[in-house]
Amino acid sequence: MSSTTAGAPPAAAAARVETPFRRFVSEFAESRLALLGLVVFAIIALVAILAPWIAPQNPYDLAQLDIMDGRLEPGSVGGSGITHWLGTDDQGRDMLSGIIYGLRISLTVGAGSAILACLVGASLGMLAAYAGGRTDSLIMRLVDLQLSFPAILAALMILAFLGKGILNVVIALVVVEWAYYARTVRGTALVERRREYIEAAQCLALPTHRIIFRHLLPNCLPPLIVVGTMQIARAIALEATLSFLGLGVPITEPSLGLLIANGYEYMLSGKYWISFYPGIALLVTIVSINLVGDQLRDVLNPRLKK
Repeated sequence: MSSTTAGAPPAAAAARVETPFRRFVSEFAESRLALLGLVVFAIIALVAILAPWIAPQNPYDLAQLDIMDGRLEPGSVGGSGITHWLGTDDQGRDMLSGIIYGLRISLTVGAGSAILACLVGASLGMLAAYAGGRTDSLIMRLVDLQLSFPAILAALMILAFLGKGILNVVIALVVVEWAYYARTVRGTALVERRREYIEAAQCLALPTHRIIFRHLLPNCLPPLIVVGTMQIARAIALEATLSFLGLGVPITEPSLGLLIANGYEYMLSGKYWISFYPGIALLVTIVSINLVGDQLRDVLNPRLKK
């Protein structure tokens, strides 16, 4: 027996000690596009976090702005001696700095709204699946009602009532996103609720909250992770649309959507860079997140793998 173990091929020995995490990493790494998306998104997130230290200018500090530097072409040197590699906008803000700081707001709003919507939607979906009956019917009717409205229209109506502001945008996005999590978690929890381990926990008279959060919820996490990743990208796109329409973040703290809106009126006059570069940054961010989400879906649910 010992000689057989000692002479076993290295690959077989590695297979015996392979953990679920290693298997997950191995399957995720099969897609080069997903790895590229993950690296790009990590770089974007790092740049956004380090914005105060790496940005050439603080676009929110009026003392650093000069209206005479407005709409400078990419590569121009402003009056303060700063080289504006991506040009400036109509208020003299460095576009590179605006994009770096804009990424912070876009990612904060997108991730924050997705996390809060996940907490609300997952809790209601779990409650609907476990309680059943009238509770299930009431929650799912609310989900159907929410999903019957276009997300952008519902968000516009909420912001028209609440007004501009980062917090108000997060609230609006949570209201229009929670139903996706609730439906996903309910569908998975209904299947898991009929498993033997749930019946055993009920026979042992375990507390309901312990059954839901310790036994039921962990088995609903894989589809929840996939939906959450996709919803972050969707929330970033919705926030950019709302800001472009003038109902998103305030002009004093521009996100990528507001930067695009600021340069829209100058597109026909040849000042393309004011909208073009923030648009590219927004596109790259959303695509990188979607690439990661697509591979997570294939790994966590092999039945959907192409």
